[in-house]
Amino acid sequence: MEQTLASRLEGIRERMSAACLRAGRAPDSVRLLPVSKMHGPEEIEEAVRAGLDCFGESRVQEARQKIPLCSGGLHWHFVGHLQTNKVREAVSLFEVLHAVDSVRLLECVDRLCAEEGRVLPVFLEVNVSGERSKFGLKPEELGGVFEAAGRLHRVRIAGLMTVPPIAEDPEESRPFFRHLRQLRDEWSPRAGLPLAELSMGMSHDFDAAIEEGATWVRVGTLLFGERRRVEGHEPDAA
Repeated sequence: MEQTLASRLEGIRERMSAACLRAGRAPDSVRLLPVSKMHGPEEIEEAVRAGLDCFGESRVQEARQKIPLCSGGLHWHFVGHLQTNKVREAVSLFEVLHAVDSVRLLECVDRLCAEEGRVLPVFLEVNVSGERSKFGLKPEELGGVFEAAGRLHRVRIAGLMTVPPIAEDPEESRPFFRHLRQLRDEWSPRAGLPLAELSMGMSHDFDAAIEEGATWVRVGTLLFGERRRVEGHEPDAA
């Protein structure tokens, strides 16, 4: 019998709790971010009925079309690569940005947040694997970004984020999650910031991410099923 979204969600939460138990962590120390990109408003509403109220999107244009069609009062996080020409819309649509990867982008977010009269939490995306195909800061670039952030007033660096290399065995992701946690532990006192949040782990490897310290796990396919094209959506321009 085909599983419902509610039953898939229950299974995910059970795995999250089990991973927390193995790591000696409280279950409420990790939050689930359902990644709803390429899933329509009707699927999001099903998730809302199952008790979820926070969702992650990775394309500004898709979110602009979709968010007004969903229930009010939901919390929206941006988890994709953000181009500077999309920042104005992103600042107006989202409560948290998970993938800021340059001083230029951080300054752009700060300036537009000032125009909007708001403060926005952001994660710094770190390319801990060094893959050329991945976005993100090199670990050695973090110091310059934290220095720049100290001059800004409308962005709050909540923590760090990463996407490890794709691997069938989730254990292969573990060293990259551990590296991100170590970078957080190193830079938190040096930058004078709590950096309490670690956004890492997706459908195939979130158990290992939790065991290594994740506070947000970004789960899409395991919850919603395989992605489909949202009607009327065209991907953001590269």
